[in-house]
Amino acid sequence: MDNNIRAIALDVLLKVEQNQAYSNLQLNQALQKANVKQIDKGLITSIVYGTIQRKNTIDFYLDQLLNKPIKKKDRWVLTLLRLSIFQMLYMDRVPDHAIIHEAVEITKHRGHQGLAGLVNGILRKLQREGTETMDKKLGEGAERAALEYSMPQWLFERWSDQFGLEDAKKMGETNLLASPVTARVNTMLTNREEVILQLQEEGIVAVEGELSPEAIIIQEGYLPESNVYKKGWVTIQDESSMLVAKAVAPVPGEKILDACAAPGGKSTHMAEMMKSKGKVVSLDLHEHKIDLIKNQAARLGLENIHASVLDARKVNDEFESQSFDKVLVDAPCSGFGVIRKKPDLKWSKSEEDVSRLSVIQKDILQSASQMVTAGGVLVYSTCTVDNEENKQVADWFLENQTDFEWDSQFSEKMPINVRGFIIEGRSDLQIMPHYFNSDGFYIAAFRKKTTGGEKHA
Repeated sequence: MDNNIRAIALDVLLKVEQNQAYSNLQLNQALQKANVKQIDKGLITSIVYGTIQRKNTIDFYLDQLLNKPIKKKDRWVLTLLRLSIFQMLYMDRVPDHAIIHEAVEITKHRGHQGLAGLVNGILRKLQREGTETMDKKLGEGAERAALEYSMPQWLFERWSDQFGLEDAKKMGETNLLASPVTARVNTMLTNREEVILQLQEEGIVAVEGELSPEAIIIQEGYLPESNVYKKGWVTIQDESSMLVAKAVAPVPGEKILDACAAPGGKSTHMAEMMKSKGKVVSLDLHEHKIDLIKNQAARLGLENIHASVLDARKVNDEFESQSFDKVLVDAPCSGFGVIRKKPDLKWSKSEEDVSRLSVIQKDILQSASQMVTAGGVLVYSTCTVDNEENKQVADWFLENQTDFEWDSQFSEKMPINVRGFIIEGRSDLQIMPHYFNSDGFYIAAFRKKTTGGEKHA
């Protein structure tokens, strides 16, 4: 069953569950090895992400469908049932009888006849009775919403408290949708119109993006296998993420520090904006991630990126104070803005993780800020939507680093259609997934004062 679509999806899901592996990485590895048609790779992707996205809702139904617990050695069957139930309830592409047949065949191959009978019985019951009776037990309030939007109850309550009930619901609903595939055009080599035409010749349908003049949205086709991608004309990147380099606004000849750079999307964007002139110093904690940055730079033909391993909290050990014109801190975070791309995040993170991460974010920001020259810009960004990691960190920074202030030019650097989300008197921006069908992202821009102020550790 090496090339069976659902068997491949099952193997990916088991690795994610048993090894706490990242779903996107496991999926990419599996798709590269799979000897299946491109359309079937799309189906595998939908099954894997969808099953993880709706995990607790599926388990709510599964608990009621199971008459007794499955033995520990056969726990893999639960994953098979989850992906089968996901298809039956949330996908229209394949008829129920085909889904059930495939699940039974996989069970026979991996287990025994008794397990196959169990799988067949549970799925036939769901096919026959539906979920109407089970839905009566969904509960009320946040408990019900957490199951409807398939997310931890603590997270829904946290979002409701921070953003209000309606935005929490909209975010929950959006996070259950497939994430669009977007890419950034390498303006050093080409332009958006030419890229769209070239992709069309390769059978890939792309349209202009909404937030960035360099953005395209892939509506049909697989971009990484295109010649356009291979020759460095585009980089896969979310539109919200493209706004970060805009906030930094690097110009040719400047010296830029990207303190937490992997996998290199923002470093390469800034290098392109600089026409490969000047210097982008890209740091990351892990050697293998530095290789990702270097490979990206090489594919895009960028020669002004200098990537090396360094903990961003220790930049003072390596660089002189005030030695960079602009500094970007794209900090490690909970990732709650990219749940559509990494759905396992909502099940693996806790409130304690959010608080722990905010401490790390403050340490990195405080350390990196010492690298900014007088009059220079410091940008802080995350791919999360949590206030504790975003606005509260920005406010803390300005309270403790009195030689910095909000960057007054931030608004004019942002696209017109996002400026309305910038709060008056501030230079930060919180984009939610439902605003532009993009990732949730936070961006704050500060400027180092030329006189006055006192630095605090």
